[in-house]
Amino acid sequence: MSYRLNSFYTETQPQFGQAMTNFLKESFVRSNRPAVIKALMIGATAKYEEDIKYMTDIANKIVADRKAHPIDKKDLLTKMLNGRDSKTGQGLSDDSITKNLITFMIAGHETSSATLSFLTYYLLKHPDVMRKLRDEIEEVIGTEQPQYEHLGKLPYLTAVLRETLRLQPPATSRGVTALEDTVVGGGKYAIKAGVPLVVLSWVALKDPSVWGEDAEDFKPERMLNGKFEALPPNAWQPFGYGMRACIGRPFAWQEILLAIASIVQKFDLSLVDPSYTLELKQALTIKPKGLMIRAALRTTPCRLSAAPSSSLKVGDIKTHQPASHQHTGAADGTTPLYILYGSNTGTSEAFAQRIASDAPVYGFLPSLATLDSATENVPKDGPVVIVTASFEGEPADNAAKFVDWLRIVKGNGFAGVCYAVFGLGHHDWVQTYQRIPTLCDNLLEQHGGKRLLDRGEGDAGASNFFEMFDNFEAKLWEVLSKEFNTSKKESISTGFTVQTVDPGTARAAVLRHPDAALGRVVENRILTKSGVPVKRHIDFELPEETTARAGDYLAILPHNPSRDVHRALAHFELSREQQVVLSSVSPTSLPVNKPVGLADILGGYVELSQPATTRDLRGLIDASTTDSTRTILEGLISAYAEKVLAKRLSVLDILEAYKDIKLSLTTLLQMLPAMRVRQYSISSSPLWNPQRVTLTVSVIDGPAISGRSDEFLGVASNYLANLRAGDKVQMAVRPSGSAFHPPADPSVPLVLFCAGSGLAPMRGFIQERAAQKQSGREVGKTLLFFGCRSPDQDFLYSDSDLAEWTKLGVVDIRPAFSRSPNDSKGCQYVQDRIWHDREEISKAYDENAKFFSCGSGKIASGIKTKLIEIIERKLNVDHAEATARFEKVSKDRYATDIFD
Repeated sequence: MSYRLNSFYTETQPQFGQAMTNFLKESFVRSNRPAVIKALMIGATAKYEEDIKYMTDIANKIVADRKAHPIDKKDLLTKMLNGRDSKTGQGLSDDSITKNLITFMIAGHETSSATLSFLTYYLLKHPDVMRKLRDEIEEVIGTEQPQYEHLGKLPYLTAVLRETLRLQPPATSRGVTALEDTVVGGGKYAIKAGVPLVVLSWVALKDPSVWGEDAEDFKPERMLNGKFEALPPNAWQPFGYGMRACIGRPFAWQEILLAIASIVQKFDLSLVDPSYTLELKQALTIKPKGLMIRAALRTTPCRLSAAPSSSLKVGDIKTHQPASHQHTGAADGTTPLYILYGSNTGTSEAFAQRIASDAPVYGFLPSLATLDSATENVPKDGPVVIVTASFEGEPADNAAKFVDWLRIVKGNGFAGVCYAVFGLGHHDWVQTYQRIPTLCDNLLEQHGGKRLLDRGEGDAGASNFFEMFDNFEAKLWEVLSKEFNTSKKESISTGFTVQTVDPGTARAAVLRHPDAALGRVVENRILTKSGVPVKRHIDFELPEETTARAGDYLAILPHNPSRDVHRALAHFELSREQQVVLSSVSPTSLPVNKPVGLADILGGYVELSQPATTRDLRGLIDASTTDSTRTILEGLISAYAEKVLAKRLSVLDILEAYKDIKLSLTTLLQMLPAMRVRQYSISSSPLWNPQRVTLTVSVIDGPAISGRSDEFLGVASNYLANLRAGDKVQMAVRPSGSAFHPPADPSVPLVLFCAGSGLAPMRGFIQERAAQKQSGREVGKTLLFFGCRSPDQDFLYSDSDLAEWTKLGVVDIRPAFSRSPNDSKGCQYVQDRIWHDREEISKAYDENAKFFSCGSGKIASGIKTKLIEIIERKLNVDHAEATARFEKVSKDRYATDIFD
């Protein structure tokens, strides 16, 4: 149409785009608004008409300009102005041309842009797909400008687009009308002629009977090698069809393919927030909500950059802006040190920050960055330290691109790279423990890298988790100092200071505005009777437009118990209202360069209850003023596992016990690890309420094994326990492993194993099955094996939801009461009940049931042992063969969620 809105040359959206967006939103809500309400909404109607007039005026201007100044170009506008009907000889009126122009501009903006956004999201979340697509584009197009002639030679690009439209058709539904009396659904529903129906394309395109149990997964390969052509009729229909078929389909298809080919050819893309999980927003069609990407020309040198590992820590993002090998250490260090992390929950990131903070003391200039930012650009001008975790055998969100690239590097691509790796994992995940750290370590060495020291291992399931990192870091500095000829500078400043701003004699009133990351507590109630550990049911209203599936996690950013904050303030003789300004030249997870209340820092930014590490103890020895205290602290180091770890003795505990330790507040804040996000299994289904989720949590409180008179309080569980209806909570939904969700086909039987609060995800599964049955769907049998103490004290939900769902015929409960086994057929624990009911478990397996387990590592191990014994007995095989068969079955039909 030869008319530009110049949207790339303004900081804000062009007025036409604003008018169009407002028009589409209002059109969507007006379609469901009664006429009487429309009449009363005078302001909204006036704005709606104003937006229509603006768009119409622009279109009229385009038509008038072209009529006044005709051109030879054969574009759509020329065809509409000059075209004539072959039978009547009539052309389109100016009014019809204007309306068609508006339609073209809306359609191109609304659906094509949405599809491009979804496609980009899937490419960034699946680096292997991005790599295959880039390889295809480079092979077919090379450095040429993408042309229409190239499109037929890009089958993988076509498959990516088809799969994107299958999962996220921008128009989620379309209307059809029956031309004659008929029946649908295998004769289940009778439809009269003329009755309008709505086809839910968004749901139909994920039908597991067509696409398989992995229908929710993004797999372009399902559209290749004749598989697309072999699909059943009408299985893939993301566009409108029939009389009102999408007239712009061929144009949009070419436009999207050419755009993606050009973008992938010329740019490196990355997510601003690597942990971003797709959320939807809707006007007339759906689009990703809050999707933000970075784009850099592929000819531009790669820039190392860091980003918060959790969306709940977005406030820290200002300290992690992209930098071209930006050195963050003290000015007197001369050797660059690159610390690359892969982190979802923030633990790896916190360890990486610890190394970066200490680097100036050892003569290094630290640069902190995500592993993804080092893809195809691992630095060689200084040592590289990698701190990364495995999540069910997969890399962290901000390390997936790097790991995918690492797997395809050939030759001596890492010659000149000196590196060390520290890996995080959990020993209960035996098959995948340390898989990603091990992969990084081995591949770097295989392709020419120089390993500086043996890979360090941190086991999150071990009591000395933080101590493992301390030991690795001590060896790291010893090796780096020797390898790069640096020395420790005892007097160097780390650049971390605390400056008092307000003496705490007056309180400043601050107005806080809740943002989209804030959820609201609806209900918080106790599920258990007195005499047993407390379990709570907490109902949350999710942040706006946040969604969750049964089996997902709710990530919570907690606060330390108020009692412990008070203890710390009292020790330093500070007011609760004291305000300070923190500053640091090294990366830190603390709020810097602004006034902050000390109570806020101690309450929400650091872990006060974490057991002291041997490194902490050495720091306390340096701050001690008496020989007797030094001797005691040295004794704690020599018997660390017994006297510190086993008793969970924290730095704060030690400071209170030995008043002669003159540790400054500055040093304490540097010692303490950053506050971690805690993840809890969601105990509800969106079929119950899509705007709300529930948690079922155990509250950790009891006598302090450290010997203190005060009881020990679990940080997150006590934070949750003290919430009240109406409280706002920082939260984010985190997807669980793809296998830990109820099958898409509700007729598949389920066998669920759990104990205590491990019931949480199982309750969500059963609630989903109950809602499906109540809607008229056929649901498979669910066997629930649940362990607790007694039927009267902690048999969770037995007098409410579980009783209702049992009566409905959705679930068959097999309890095991450890303190009252006579009430559970002599079975004391879940594994005992499994063996007692082994025949029914075998029958469920033969009926293709899916198996799920949730609980502590000890419970999971006991369940696994009994299931293997059942296989031994059923198949008459030895233990080794039974174990092998169990591991094979676990890949497809047995999913676990283990916690400690």
